[in-house]
Amino acid sequence: MARTARDRRTRKGPLTYVLRSIAVGYVFFLVAWPVSLVVKETFNHGFESLRVALQDPVVVHALWLTVEIALISVAINAVFGVGISLLLVRYRFPGRRLLSALIDLPLAVSPVVVGLALVLVYNGRNGWFGPALESARFPVIFALPGMVMATVFVSLPLVVREVVPILQEIGTDQELAAQSLGANAIQTFRRITLPAIRWALVYGVVLSLARSLGEFGAVKIVSGNFVNQTQTATLVVEQKYQDFEQSTAYAAAFLLASASVLCIIIVSFIRPKDPS
Repeated sequence: MARTARDRRTRKGPLTYVLRSIAVGYVFFLVAWPVSLVVKETFNHGFESLRVALQDPVVVHALWLTVEIALISVAINAVFGVGISLLLVRYRFPGRRLLSALIDLPLAVSPVVVGLALVLVYNGRNGWFGPALESARFPVIFALPGMVMATVFVSLPLVVREVVPILQEIGTDQELAAQSLGANAIQTFRRITLPAIRWALVYGVVLSLARSLGEFGAVKIVSGNFVNQTQTATLVVEQKYQDFEQSTAYAAAFLLASASVLCIIIVSFIRPKDPS
């Protein structure tokens, strides 16, 4: 019986090959081909474009700023992502479904809208908190804090949506057993909960890192795109391309794409394997 079911699953008909060809063609023309053209344009003259880009202080500053923002955002998302996941799974409270829906909001709302909303709330004298922040000399908009907030907002769901299903799957039996033996909340989390969700957390963190490195719309609104101050790698790609420095733009884009591909490779290795 089991062998028959397995044979039925592995049997390939003409429709299987047609659907497979459509899927491969779709991914090729939508993703692989455009990315390969960026690689081709980058290495048209060997490593010259990369050398010029990495010697350009504007590009170097933008790359380091992007890495800094991404690492800060990932750290924040890891902490609050796990906390929100525990809150959604382990507790029942009024507004729980609303909170779960709000977590998915960054996936549905344009990042440009997110950036504009942050400007309306935190910008100088016109924002809700602007006067207080200005008097405290703590700039948010057109500064690093606003860029981090925008990046955290757009990438938060990637951690939560990976951790929540694992928490639901493992249940609370082991946690209750640990508490009955005298473990406090911190010990229970460190010894029981965290080991159970670690791979889901790593998976969500890697995806969040890839998303943070490539963020454009929200960061462009809240950063002001000031050269050597608040210009990230994605913004420098746009500027270099518009300034007819295409080789430098392609090289910077290649570096960003390489980082994303590396994240995908890491995810493919840590993704749980199908036991079947």
